[in-house]
Amino acid sequence: MTHKIAILGASGYTGAELVRLIATHPSMEIAALGANSKAGQSMAEVFPHLRHLDLPDMVTIEQIDFSTIDLCFCALPHKTSQEVISALPRDLKIVDLSADFRLRDPAEYEKWYGNPHAAVELQKEAVYGLTEFYRDEIAGARLVAGTGCNAATGQYILRPLISAGVIDLDEIVLDLKCAVSGAGRALKENLLHAELSEGYHAYAVGGTHRHLGEFDQEFSAIAGRPVHIQFTPHLIPANRGILATGYVRGEAQVIHDMLAAAYQGEPFLTVLPMGEAPSTRHIRGSNFCHIGVVADRIAGRVIVIAALDNLTKGSSGQALQNANLMLGEQETAGLMLAPVFP
Repeated sequence: MTHKIAILGASGYTGAELVRLIATHPSMEIAALGANSKAGQSMAEVFPHLRHLDLPDMVTIEQIDFSTIDLCFCALPHKTSQEVISALPRDLKIVDLSADFRLRDPAEYEKWYGNPHAAVELQKEAVYGLTEFYRDEIAGARLVAGTGCNAATGQYILRPLISAGVIDLDEIVLDLKCAVSGAGRALKENLLHAELSEGYHAYAVGGTHRHLGEFDQEFSAIAGRPVHIQFTPHLIPANRGILATGYVRGEAQVIHDMLAAAYQGEPFLTVLPMGEAPSTRHIRGSNFCHIGVVADRIAGRVIVIAALDNLTKGSSGQALQNANLMLGEQETAGLMLAPVFP
């Protein structure tokens, strides 16, 4: 069976990444590409690296006949996404890549994103899209909310440790470096080459980054008590990749064994040998995540590191992984591409 797929926001980075991945999928066909600002243009005009693919031209969302679509990826900005999804057929399967449905509490959404949620009933229906921890719920869902790329990376190193109670919940520090594509494709002065290259900087310092809402929600639910981590993201002059370094109190071998056991058999998550640190260069362009554990020189302190591609495992690859589950396909379909090196 071939599933008809629509991608809304096809002219953005995550939209293009979805096209790249679905092109290798054995049972998906891209039937519609929505991109209001680029309507009437071909994908080859907007993304020349995809010119070898036979794709429909981009159209406005209103021009898409959703009665012919089996699943829709929504790769639109937050706030825009909730308004668009509210108008889509209620029997249509949807994977949303924006932030609009990640937070279960509408008050938390308003706190972190600055405006009231416009689709509260849909928000109640949405399943959080961190695939490895919500598989059963995702498989039966109509609407899945993809995680933030920073939030996914941090959760892969911390969720199993919080669940097992092997680290001090009040002393978790997460230092994260994210490539510039994580900021999207819109033209912004601070993302110009001359402004960004030859240096990197911290941003949203002091606990203002929106992905903290996801950390608070997920970690507190696991622990059964409030858990608030210290988190500082940094923007690095690279196109792809996230490197998350967590500093925790615990015992290094116990932490390594716990993570190895938690991810045993997972197709995309690899725990490296004890003492080995991962690198973004080894996962670029893939749906893989590498995790390393290193004992600190100070007894009782441990460094846990994760590397993934923010556009693939952190967003579009995760979205396709979830879509596979929703459509009853092999979870790994279209996603076993090897990383690009060098």
